[in-house]
Order: sequence, then C-alpha cells, then structure tokens
Amino acid sequence: MTAEHDRISEIALEWYRKGKGAVLATVVQTWGSAPRPVGSQLVISGEAQIMGSVSGGCVEGAVVAEALEAIGDGRARILEFGVSDDDAFAVGLACGGTIRVMVEPVGGAEGPSAELLAEVVAAHQARSAVGVVTDTATWQRHVIGLDQNPEAFAADRSGFDADGQRFTWISNPPLRLAIIGGVHIAQPLAAMAGLAGYDVTVIDPREAFASVDRFPALPISHDWPDDALAAHGLDHRTAIVTLTHDPKLDDPALLSALRSPVFYIGALGSTRTHAKRVARLTEAGLTEGEIARIDAPVGLDIGSATPAEIAVSVMAQLTQRLRRPETRPGAMPRGQAA
Repeated sequence: MTAEHDRISEIALEWYRKGKGAVLATVVQTWGSAPRPVGSQLVISGEAQIMGSVSGGCVEGAVVAEALEAIGDGRARILEFGVSDDDAFAVGLACGGTIRVMVEPVGGAEGPSAELLAEVVAAHQARSAVGVVTDTATWQRHVIGLDQNPEAFAADRSGFDADGQRFTWISNPPLRLAIIGGVHIAQPLAAMAGLAGYDVTVIDPREAFASVDRFPALPISHDWPDDALAAHGLDHRTAIVTLTHDPKLDDPALLSALRSPVFYIGALGSTRTHAKRVARLTEAGLTEGEIARIDAPVGLDIGSATPAEIAVSVMAQLTQRLRRPETRPGAMPRGQAA
C-alpha cells in the first residue's frame, strides 16, 4: 500500500480538481533539530483539510493559515519558523531548530499548474523518479527526471542549488523489498521493513515456506525467483535479499538483480559460502565489478545471532546503502563501506 507521504501530489490534484482548492507546503531548508527533513510536504485544501506534515505538529497551524490566504491571493511564499525547545520536545526532539516552508497554491498565479501536478502524479503511478525545480525568484517551474540529477535522486535529497534561488524537490518511487526465501529470518525482516516504509514481497516456490500463515497480509509469489522478479520489477528504489542458502533459488535471483539498477543486494551465507557463490556467478558470465555489488555476508556486523537480530543487521545495512549511496559496494573500497 502506498504510504500517505507518497500520495501528497495525488491528493493535491484531486482536491484541486474537485474545486476545493489545494496548497502544497514543502520544507525547503532546516537548521538545528528540525522535526521533518527537507522535501517533506503537507497539502492543505480550501476547507482546511490537511494531509502530510512539515513539522510534526508544531507549525502546521500557522502554515494552514498562510495556505488559506494563498488560495485567495494566488501568491506563493516562503515562511520561516523557529521551533522552540518546548515545541521540539513535544514532537520528540531534544532541542529546537529553524525551518523554512515554501507555500504554493495549485493553479494560482505563482503556484504550480494542475498540468504540472498531473505530470508528477503520472510519474508516481508509473514508478518513475520525478523532480520539480522551482525558481523562487520568478516562480517558474519545470519537471526533471532521474538522468538530469542522478546524485540527488540516488541520495533522495531535495534542496536548493548553490545559488540559493532554485529549489529542487525530489520524488522517488516508493521503496520496495523483495525477499527470496520464506525462511525464519524473513519473518522479522518483512515486519521490520514494512515498519520502515517498504512494500515487501516474499518470493519462494516452496509453498510450505512462503505461506499466508507465515506471512499474513503480504504479497507472496511462488514463481521461480527470476520469473517473479521480472514480474515484480527492478528499479533504483528496490532492494533484494536472498535467504534460502540454495543456489538453485538464490542464484537466479542474484543474476536478475545484478543486471538491474536495484540499490541493495544482500545474500545470506558465510564468507566461504559466498566464495563459492562468486565462482558460480563468474562462470555464469558476470564480471568482478558486477558481483562486487553483493553485500555478503548480508547485514552489518553487529554480532547478531538470532533471526530477529540478523534482520536488524540487514535493515541497518539496507538503510545505510539507501541513505549514504557512497557506501554501496563499488562506490568506494569495501573496507570503507561499512
């Protein structure tokens, strides 16, 4: 299910088309312990309905008031708020900070057009990365794709250009995790990944392992892993973890993943097991550089022993590879990657 924060553009367009009016509020800069990161969004209707968040609650009221004014005058604006220590504590922070919020009335004289928003929504529905560049001096906007700013998309990082005038809002497709093997470790891993915002799919042709009883409410595929991944789709917002220990199942999945732009490929198994895996993949025609993309043994070395602890280590490594692209195998020497 698509998370609420991935539907802000869609909700804004829906409200606008229904005649309710819609305003997008986007965090564009932060200092100190800001409650929400740059790029976070809130949408406000002319009836004061809201969806999303720019501060966790401490400045939303003021942003809504400004948004209702923006619907009336059609003007975009950038607001600055100091988040007090008391307000910050109320939303779970140790100390306060400062945030700047860009407020844009959809269809207004200085706001994004419905056509531009529809382009963003169409990209979301197609699982395409999309960005919107806004010149805050002229309020002109244009849409960009992954190839026009790959570093920003890889880091999932919105922000101002060096000139401090043009703000690029980055919107990547929702995160996905495909787990190969419905083994014991997969159960806590699927739960943790779901809590972290991933759409999780379990792939295992062995129906006794990948069963509804073991993975309730999750998509399950009993197809062979390479066929299942082809149907699932592999893009830069997808992570793959193989857990079966069976080359007949893990290797086809790894061959598919290594020929795709997925951001994380983890494989369970000891160093000795991985050496044998490398030999098989080499024989299958993969290069040393391609095989080096695999994180194996999977997970950060935190001394984990139980299935749940191993799942924690996998999620920690997966998160590191997502949020710090420079740590991905191949981006820098492996000794510096963990």
